[in-house]
Amino acid sequence: MSSEPLSLSEALASFDALWSPRIVTRVNDYDVRVAKVGGEHVWHVHDDTDEFFLVLDGELRISLREPGGERTVVLPRGAVFTVPRGTEHKPHAPSGAEILLFEPSGTLSVGDRHEEVPEGVDATTGHALTI
Repeated sequence: MSSEPLSLSEALASFDALWSPRIVTRVNDYDVRVAKVGGEHVWHVHDDTDEFFLVLDGELRISLREPGGERTVVLPRGAVFTVPRGTEHKPHAPSGAEILLFEPSGTLSVGDRHEEVPEGVDATTGHALTI
């Protein structure tokens, strides 16, 4: 990781792939990742970690399957939300969005348990950023 400041705008401009996060830095044992998203991700669960989302641009929706039923949270630009560990969730962005994620290094983008991963969704622990 670089010891120089990094522009998130430049980081996001360096790639076009959707649902394919890039690691911009690490904080202790956590990755800070940025991603461009559009359409639907997959229903998935992270058994042992929470997942933090910050919407940098656009609007992200996250559907959640909780003990009380299913609901969807809507995150406009500037909003943050944490999906608790063990909660089945499905991010989607009908009009596209740019997001920042904070999760333990090595966390798979499709969780520990997930439905079939469609083409266009990258099952990754994050890609190195190349600017």
